[in-house]
Order: sequence, then C-alpha cells, then structure tokens
Amino acid sequence: MITTDGVWHKENPLHYSLPLFIVQVMLVVIVTRLFVFILKPFRQPRVISEILGGILLGPSLLGKNKTFAEQVFPKRSVILIETMSNVGILFFMFLVGVGMDTSALSRIGKKAVAIAVVGMVLPFALGSLFATFFIQLSKEEHRSPSYILFLGVVLSVTAFPVLARILAELKLINTEIGNVALSSAIVNDIISWVLLAISVTMVENDKPSVSVLLVSLTSAAFVALNVFAVRPLILWTIRRTPEGEPFSDFFICMILSGLMISGLITDVIGTHALFGAFVFGLAIPNGPLGLTLVERLEDFMSILLLPLFFASSGLKTDLGLLKGFGIWSELLTLVGLSCIGKIVGTIAVAVYYQMSVRDGVVLGLLMNTKGIIEVIVLNIGKEQKVLSEESFASMVIITIIMTGIIVPGITAIYKPSRGIISYKRRTIQASHRDAEFRVLVCIHTPKNVPTMINLLDATNPSKTSPICIYVLHLTELTGHASALLIVHNQNARKSDQTPYNRPQAVSDHIINAFEIYEQNSSNISVQPLTAISPYSSMHEDVCNLAQDKRVAFIILPFHKQQTVDGGMEATNMPFRNVNRNVLAKAPCSVGILVDRGLTVSNHLRPDQKSHHVAVLFFGGPDDREALSYGWRMSENEGIFLSVMRFVNGEEVNHDHSGHTDEPGVLTVETDKDTQKQLDEKLIEWFRTSHLDDDSVVYFEKMVSNGEQTMAAIRSMDDIHDLFIIGKGRGMTSPLTAGLTDWSECPELGAIGDLLASADFSATASVLIVQQYVGVELEEDGLGAPGPDNTVMTNEEYVTQNDHPSTPPREHNLLNEERL
Repeated sequence: MITTDGVWHKENPLHYSLPLFIVQVMLVVIVTRLFVFILKPFRQPRVISEILGGILLGPSLLGKNKTFAEQVFPKRSVILIETMSNVGILFFMFLVGVGMDTSALSRIGKKAVAIAVVGMVLPFALGSLFATFFIQLSKEEHRSPSYILFLGVVLSVTAFPVLARILAELKLINTEIGNVALSSAIVNDIISWVLLAISVTMVENDKPSVSVLLVSLTSAAFVALNVFAVRPLILWTIRRTPEGEPFSDFFICMILSGLMISGLITDVIGTHALFGAFVFGLAIPNGPLGLTLVERLEDFMSILLLPLFFASSGLKTDLGLLKGFGIWSELLTLVGLSCIGKIVGTIAVAVYYQMSVRDGVVLGLLMNTKGIIEVIVLNIGKEQKVLSEESFASMVIITIIMTGIIVPGITAIYKPSRGIISYKRRTIQASHRDAEFRVLVCIHTPKNVPTMINLLDATNPSKTSPICIYVLHLTELTGHASALLIVHNQNARKSDQTPYNRPQAVSDHIINAFEIYEQNSSNISVQPLTAISPYSSMHEDVCNLAQDKRVAFIILPFHKQQTVDGGMEATNMPFRNVNRNVLAKAPCSVGILVDRGLTVSNHLRPDQKSHHVAVLFFGGPDDREALSYGWRMSENEGIFLSVMRFVNGEEVNHDHSGHTDEPGVLTVETDKDTQKQLDEKLIEWFRTSHLDDDSVVYFEKMVSNGEQTMAAIRSMDDIHDLFIIGKGRGMTSPLTAGLTDWSECPELGAIGDLLASADFSATASVLIVQQYVGVELEEDGLGAPGPDNTVMTNEEYVTQNDHPSTPPREHNLLNEERL
C-alpha cells in the first residue's frame, strides 16, 4: 500500500509506504542537521554527523522503544530506505567521478604513490591478523578469506572526498602536505576499488579463481568502453554545442541514462553498481557539462539522499551487541594498531623523501580518514553475510573513531608557521626605487585584464626597478573537486590543446593576455597562477601567496563594473566579501581598482601616450601610500600627475589666530600631531623632488566640510583618467563629514565610496589604497614597520635616516635637511 485515503477515514498514515518514507526522510534530515550543528565547533566532517544520526534513530537508542521502531522504522520499510539510499550513493559516486580531474593522475609523484602503498600495507596486515583472531573467537572459519579482505579494506583505505573537505577546513589544501595527502588519497581510492571488486567477487562466487578472472576481464572491458567510446562521444557532443548556450535536456537525459546503464552493467558482471557510476563519472570531461550536472544534482543528492545512506548504516548498527569491557578494548586496540600502522608507514616514507617527522605524523593522521568507501564496504559485507551484526557495529564505531580523531589530533600537533613572516618592504612607501617592485594582481574575469595591464605599465617598470607581477585568477570551487593553487608553466602549455573546462579556458585567456604584455614590454616579469577555492577561504589564498612571494602591493578588482549607461552594476557579490577579508588580513598594502577604463594603449611611444592621474591627499598612512604610488607613476614619461591636497580652512585660521611660542606654555604632542608631521614630511619631499618637473602639478585646496570637498573633487572629474586615494582608516576629519551617511561600500572609505558610486558621474577609474601598518598598530592606524620589520613609533619613523620612498637622486638634499 503506497498512499492513504486520509486520517478522516481513520487510517494511520504510517501504515502506507509513501507517508512513512516522507516521515523517515524528515527525521533523518532533522537529526543529522542537529548533529552537524553540535559537532561544528569540533570541526568534524559531516559523515560522522550522518552516521550518528542513524545510530540515534536506530536500535542503539530510540529504536529500543518498540512502539517507535514498529511505527517509524518497521522492518517492511527497510527495502525502500535501502533502495533510495543506494540510489543516492550511486549519484554521489557519479559526481565524485565527474569532479575528479583525471589529468591529475599523471602529475602524481613517486612520494604520493609510496605513501599510499606503504600506508595501506601495514594497516591491511594488522587488520588481517586481528581478523584472524576475531574469526577464531566467533567460529567463522568458512568465511575467513572474505572476512579478512573486508576488514583489511576498511582499515587501510583513505576517503578522498572526506579528506579534501578536512584539508579545506584546516586550511591545508594548498600546502605541500595537502597536495601530497590528496595525491596519495587518489592512489589509495584506486587500490581500494580494486580490492572492493575482488572482495565482492570472492563473496558472490563459489569458484574465486575463475570468477575473479572473468570479472576482471569484463571490468577492464567496461573501463575501456568508457575511455575509448563514451568519452569521445561526449566530447564530440560538447564541441557541437555553441559556446555560452546551455546543454539540451535530451543530452542531460542521455547522460543520466548512461549513469543508470553503467550501474546496471557493473552490477550484472559481478562488481558493484557504484563502480560503474564512478567510472562513468570519470568519463565526463571537466568543464561546463560537469558543472551543469553538479548544479542540477548535488543539492538534492547531498541534502536528502546521501544522509539517508549514512543514516541507514547507523540504523543497522546496534551498539547493544557490543557488551563487556573486552569487546571495547579489542576495538580500541584495533583502532590504535591501524592508526599507528598508517602513521609509521607514512613517517618512514616521509623521512626517506627528506620530510620532517612531524609532517609524516600529520600525513599519517590524514591518511586515516574514513568515509564513503568504508561505509560502502561495510554495507556490502553485511548484505553478503560476511560481517555479522557485531562485526558490522564494531566497524562502524571504528570508522567514526578513526575519522573523529583526525582534526583534533592535527590541530594539536601541527601549527603552520604562517602569519607574519619577516620581510621588510611590505608597502609602496617602504619599497626602494632601485629594487624590484613585487605586485600581486588578482583577476576575477577577463574584463579586468585591460585596465590592470595599463595600470601596471603606468607604474613605471624600469631597469633599476623592474616589476615582478604575480597574476592570480580567482575561481570558485564547485562540485566535489578539491581546492588548489595552480602554478602555470608557460613553457609547458600547449596552444593547440582545446580546453573543455570553462574556468580553464578563462584562465588561459587571462594568461595569454599577460604573456603578450610581458613579451611586448621591458623590465616586466609575469608569473600566472590560478586559485580554485570557496569564496569563504579565497582571501587566504591571496594573503598566503602575497606572504610567500613577499609582495609589497595587492591589487584587487572592485566587485562592480561600469554599465553602458554609466552606472555601476555588481557582477559577483561574493567577491565583495573576498575584498573585505583581504583588506582585513593582508600582509602588505592593498589597492582596490574601480574599473571605468584605463585603456589608452601604453605600448606607443612616450610622446604618443598619456594618462592624467590625480592623487587626492587628506592625510594619514593610507593617503601617504597613495601618494607614494602616484610618485612612482610620475616617473613614467607618459604620466601627468596632479596632487590635490585638502587643507582644513578652519584649522588654518585657528593656527594663525591662536599660535603661541611662549616658553612657559606646555605643549603635548598627540598621535594626530605625529600623523601631521609624517604627512608634512612626505609632501615636502615630494614637492622638492618635482620642482622642475612640468608633468607634475601640486596644489592645495582649502575646504571646511564634506560638501566643499565633494565640489572640489567634481571640478576634476572630467580631466583625469585615474584617481588614486587612500582608504582613510582611523582618520576622522570634518573634510569628509556627511559623506558616509549614505555609504554603499564602507570598505572603500568615505572618498573612495563617493568616487566608486554611480552618483559620481565620471569616466575615470579609481584606485583605493590601504597601507600596511603592522599587526600591533592595525587597530589605531598608527606607526610603520621599521627596516627590520619591527614596528617603530611614529617619532622614530619621522626621524628615520633613510626614507625608502625617496628617489636616490634626492638622498643628499634630504639628509642635509635632516641635519
């Protein structure tokens, strides 16, 4: 009976399969989500929450109540739950195959293969020995080969999807340890699938030697069919689909039908339907088709069907069968031996490849990650009567314990030495003009490229101060792939290869543009990279790369772009949070570029090209950094620089009327006064160095409020191509009063938000600059890093003997001025 006639006919809806199944799914989702919320502070993977949810609803706890068990989870409903959960796991393994980059297999090094193999051998051997001990106790000698194989597989394999999520949670995804762990897990997964196929074959056939050979041959034929027939056919269909158009419903229907047929074939030949789904998923090329499939299937599968599979495993787990101290001590002993076996094997390989023992321990813990494949093996073993109820419950507990200890264990012993690594030139102002200037340029879309290139070229690369550009294409992580940082090797890239991955095609377009710029320019070096990560942690890729490469300046595109009618339209709102996080955690100065076009060709002769750049100076560290960047640009022969300094008219009048030099009057120098000294010093150096330069204009504008400030800025907006301004952290001034009342983007500062808004009718691009001021002084915006990266007081910084932002030709003059 499927549906009921209704409660008004005095019928119990739970006696019918459809309403009963709906209630079961609702309970599973609610309980698993509750465990996810509870275990979130402990950073446990979701698979543990889903298994614990099933255990709570199963015979271990709530299922002990006969009324609850008979009404909500009766035995007659087991077939439906098992079938739907297996459909969910079928789609999950298909999506795992879709999200896995098959080309990554060719890049796996010997170190990862050695760690995977050695890390499996020792736990497998220990598990086999322990299984023999268990068999003698439970008198299951007739099933000993299969039992040993199942137990060894569960204890030795590593769950690749769960490991990828743990690495992302621990922020290790782009580290050397993360790369080695993921590569080893891929190899481990391949071996585990082979072992699973062998174990299933041994269980289902009376003559293992003959059946294993037949199953192996037919499985190899199935893989060859997908490689040499299915994948080329799919690629041919993708080529015939116009770029930018969605795939037809018929094509998607054929893909899903192929998934079902593949599962049916592998189930018939004697492996498992999941093997067919996984191999068919690998045949789907990475790119728009894979993204489309993930978008259509992932939410329904991961939110409803996948938790149902793990919960069904928990429903079959009866912890009441594990009675006595002896059984639990044996379980813990088996867990300890298996973990130690993996860790010892991994340490041996790590030491052989000259890695530290601590890194070997961390890798060993990571390789103990359990998840989907282990639960699949356990369910198959229970279905085939290889594992008894006690053995099944024991192995479920082992899976939970081994996976649950990973994150706390790694957190306790491994603390990445990131943070503030000492390097001197974290700012433009502190960068010597006779040394390499390192810039990290972030790109969201190809539309950001032209203005970025023109801005960099206008930054005046020269023989004495070449510019090293790290170009980072920021790409969102989608599907079941793992986050990673790709360093592109220009020499190894093949231009005749057609990328089927849309993000890859976009990255290639961006990289080609910067390669052409590098070839046609002098004193420029470009290193392209691609960061694929979730928006929530994308800023960490940016900051870590800036830290590793010791750059002085990060340039980020604004999350809005100019429309045809002159307005500003948001292209991707998550990038706004990325920019905010970078501003908060960057290890150097940061600039946000509002792109309204800076597209005058910079590859013309100096007398044929020109940019009119304006620096708006109000005072403070950010404005000093903006002036330092404008100063660098002014040395380019094609740049005309205007520096407008805004002066508070009321303070000037007050100083003239209330100034006194009486010796008996005590004066106290405040932080604000020190900031003014720094401003005056830099302005004086700038003016002195450009006395005879006709391409540089300096003038002061006396204003008293925000309205006058806005009017002064508007008087310049039809002249210049680029405005450079400081963000103005911690600088409260009556000159900007009222400008923040209707602020749309406070992360740009008062003036930056004004210039970036659609209300400011201008065609000029805007660069909003934030100066790095040191960790200890970030809150109050004061101070500056010293020559050894120590934070100096403002008074020490004012009297610094060698101001690094000053051109070498002015050093003597300024030293005389200090004396």
